[in-house]
Amino acid sequence: MTWQPRLGAWPAGDRVRFAVWAPEALRVEVIRETPGGAPLAAALDKDAGGVFQGSVTGMVPGDLYRYRIDGAGPYPDPASRFQPLGVHGPSQVVDPRAFRWTDQGWRGMAFDQLVFYELHVGTFTGQGTFAAAARRLPYLAELGVTAVELMPVADFPGNRNWGYDGAALFAPARCYGSPDDLRALVNEAHRHNIAVYLDVVYNHFGPDGAYAPVFSKHYFSARHRSPWGAGINLDGDHSAQVRRFLIENALHWIHEYHVDGLRLDATHALVDDSPRHFLAELAAAVRDASEGCGRKVMLVAEDTRNLAAMLLPEAAGGWGLDGVWSDDFHHQMRRCLAGDADGYFSDFRGTLEDIAATVRQGWFFTGQYSPYFGRRRGTDPAPISPSRCIFFLQNHDQVGNRAFGDRLHQTIDLAAWRAASVLLLLAPETPLLFMGQEWAASTPFLYFTDHEPKLGRRVREGRRRELARFRAFADPAVRRQIPDPQAPETFEASRLDWTEIGRQPHSSSLALYRRLLALRARDPLFRSSERDCFAVQPAADSTLLLRRGRAPGRSLLAVIRLKGSGSCDLRGVPEADPSPGLRWRCLLTTEDAEFTAEPLPLTLDPAALAIEFPRPGAAVFENLAG
Repeated sequence: MTWQPRLGAWPAGDRVRFAVWAPEALRVEVIRETPGGAPLAAALDKDAGGVFQGSVTGMVPGDLYRYRIDGAGPYPDPASRFQPLGVHGPSQVVDPRAFRWTDQGWRGMAFDQLVFYELHVGTFTGQGTFAAAARRLPYLAELGVTAVELMPVADFPGNRNWGYDGAALFAPARCYGSPDDLRALVNEAHRHNIAVYLDVVYNHFGPDGAYAPVFSKHYFSARHRSPWGAGINLDGDHSAQVRRFLIENALHWIHEYHVDGLRLDATHALVDDSPRHFLAELAAAVRDASEGCGRKVMLVAEDTRNLAAMLLPEAAGGWGLDGVWSDDFHHQMRRCLAGDADGYFSDFRGTLEDIAATVRQGWFFTGQYSPYFGRRRGTDPAPISPSRCIFFLQNHDQVGNRAFGDRLHQTIDLAAWRAASVLLLLAPETPLLFMGQEWAASTPFLYFTDHEPKLGRRVREGRRRELARFRAFADPAVRRQIPDPQAPETFEASRLDWTEIGRQPHSSSLALYRRLLALRARDPLFRSSERDCFAVQPAADSTLLLRRGRAPGRSLLAVIRLKGSGSCDLRGVPEADPSPGLRWRCLLTTEDAEFTAEPLPLTLDPAALAIEFPRPGAAVFENLAG
């Protein structure tokens, strides 16, 4: 490993090099706290940039340490690689070079091959560890997943958390396992040809246990606010060192853990008025790291603004990111299928025309006025490939921020869920699944925390106060039924029940997902999502037509009815023309016996493309000679 970090503790022979940024401090000392070890306190030297650094003889990997600042403390290292006793305890010296990697031949996964699977390590398995998640990788490979996206694993206070309260940004959460356990998970994923993306949070620090601001007040902006309080300082005095801290965090995951990409949380909250946006600087650093390590490493943003510039290269005036979550598809589908109209759903109609436009463009808002945001939202996505937009029917936010953590398939009829899944998995955008959705899991995904009692009480009250904005929770008696985020049973209820996959209706849902993902993986029509390689439009009442492939030529055709029963006659519809000399052959319907425990078969006339739907569903065709 040629990577040489600039912050944290780094073993070097019989010494450990330490470096920490504390520009206002006059004296910083390393204090060894290893049980049974001889006391040791070593002063570090301060450079012109306010970084205290120095090598300490006699310390080795496994030693525990903290920093004393001008006699105060001691405090954990903001760039600690492990916090074995929790975020308030001492940091541990870790040597990442000691792990024996076997993924030397791994070169990463091209973006057009990605099928994301978002999971929370603590609830994905009964054990809730990195090692247990690694044991499920063969299942994910068989399903057709090509990229696991881990919700944040940076250590947090307590033993239960979504991860967005991260406090020790460089340290894997000790409740999931050791740093080498995370490395083993990534190594094993690569053996199964699965990329690993890590969700990281750079828009705020956790409310408890984050010690970086103790070392410098300049981590926070004096001018910008965020939903979590003071914004991160990306453009004010000393912002160069703050940017360096965050970029070093990204590079450490890439080099020390071999991750294939990062999902950047809520990038719209990264306010930066400097000439070069922080995200552009980060993307350039990650691109250099990718070239240096010989594998594809990419950045995906969660961003509400629908900005095409985020995905354009810097030379074209963009920021150089690789992909972006597209909430608009989820919101349109939820409005259409479940009728949600509160909050940001009020901006969406969920009509077939709007769903088709969203799939055609990659997002829906391209500059129209948004009543929810109170301003115009979005830009024209024409310069970017739709594959750079990530579509989903579920994710941790859209399930977990519901009061009872209910999933979409628990709210609507399973027939409609199957039809929506066909649209998700055959659309030109990159699909993301949330853990368990492939088998229509019955378990909720709730919001859970494990804060100290006073903070926990504020979190509990704040969540109920936030949900009071919704009509369904206007009654205080109803709000009191919302699961307590602090209760251990709220966390336990969110664990997946893996025994479900062997019984109905879960097994048939899983069979449909496997079949659709196999089709997506093996058929070259899915290798391109350029705008002339697909078409999507309303075809009839409650029915969408999705074609993959150029006409004339070989194509796949999906006819998707999202609501109710009815007929669909596609004669005379240009997009349904099989092309000269070809005919349509049905590949599957969502009413096939393998995909539903109680099938209601569609009435099909492939020659005329006349379909009778007894309920919501989909039929997928390919055109053949003869």
